Amino acid sequence: MKLQSIAESLCFRSIGIIQLQFLRSFGPAVTGTAPLEALRAGLGAFMGLWLTGYFLLSPGVDLESGLYLVAPLGASAVLLFAVPNSPLAQPWSAVIGNTVAALAGVAISMFIHEPALRIAVAVALAIIVTFMLRAVHPPAGAVAMTAAMSPEAVEHLGFWFALAPIATGTASLVLIAIAYARLTGRRYPFRQFDQQNRHGTSDRIAVERLGLSEAELSDILQRYRQSFNLGVEDLARLIGAAELQAAAHQTGTPTAAAIMSSNLITVKANTDLGTVADLFRRHRFTSLPVVDEKQRFIGIIFQVHLISRAREDALRLDRGLIPALRRLIDPERDRPIRAIDIMSVTVPRAIATTPLGALLPLLGDTDVDAVPILDYGKLIGIVTRTDLIAAMARGIARADV
Repeated sequence: MKLQSIAESLCFRSIGIIQLQFLRSFGPAVTGTAPLEALRAGLGAFMGLWLTGYFLLSPGVDLESGLYLVAPLGASAVLLFAVPNSPLAQPWSAVIGNTVAALAGVAISMFIHEPALRIAVAVALAIIVTFMLRAVHPPAGAVAMTAAMSPEAVEHLGFWFALAPIATGTASLVLIAIAYARLTGRRYPFRQFDQQNRHGTSDRIAVERLGLSEAELSDILQRYRQSFNLGVEDLARLIGAAELQAAAHQTGTPTAAAIMSSNLITVKANTDLGTVADLFRRHRFTSLPVVDEKQRFIGIIFQVHLISRAREDALRLDRGLIPALRRLIDPERDRPIRAIDIMSVTVPRAIATTPLGALLPLLGDTDVDAVPILDYGKLIGIVTRTDLIAAMARGIARADV
């Protein structure tokens, strides 16, 4: 009897665990999102629909011209502005997907008069056609359904419904999404695998040099049925980031405090560029932090900032680069250029307890050569690419011992 009681107890416990796991499957599947990112997406959708509705498509139904807003455009806006990296949100999927779905909906409406059957067949046909054209876009189903549910629009506009409002409105949202992504630091449409890097060469960026071809990455996506969720470029970036994180684990997960330089040479915001250039030459640095009187970090100057500013002056004043650079750092000029005039304030930052795995992408996939380490805004150290390479080399050497 005792064994039977234990068995029943284990059985009920197992059933309880299974039920709990089943209930959890109905919970959120998306990881937490930063409030700023949610605001960025919402503001983008607002701008896209407002501009489209104000300048192009009327909020009211206009069956004469067809230039009016339809509900599926709101669903398209969610994809374009909230998940711009999704393959389902790319321009081809959005414009072609919505347009052919509208054509399917109009065509079915002309032959099937029973409402429920007409709607079901229109949506099914839209799914089949968008799959065949590699233009799957979830709002396309709503587009086909809208056509099937709008006999008046189909009667007045016919196949013109696919051009206006559907294709016109979708194209407008795509163009606004492209501009908005650039303004907010995102990339849309997503990058192509063979696209040039930020240096204008065909080499992959460091974290994406996996030794895998585009065909192999595409095969991985198809094998795991993720082609509609992830692009080849993003898959390469994720694999590279995972490898860097794994490498950080192998080195014993040191923190920024363990590898940073703490005996720093800094400049103030009003330091002239002549002094900055002298410090670069004397200490052979590639970067100089800019701080205030209380050692609070306010920006950083990289050597490339001097060269870029000198090049701009050379082009503007029609003179050589060397004379322009001499003029730039001349302390005797009428208005000497100060550190605050050329420093960067948008560089990545970290704290003393930031693990090496988090520093790797900051220095490996950006234009910066150094990451300032802060303690409540006060500069306490800096981690350069040299520091990072030395730490990785030590970790590898220890692993081989």
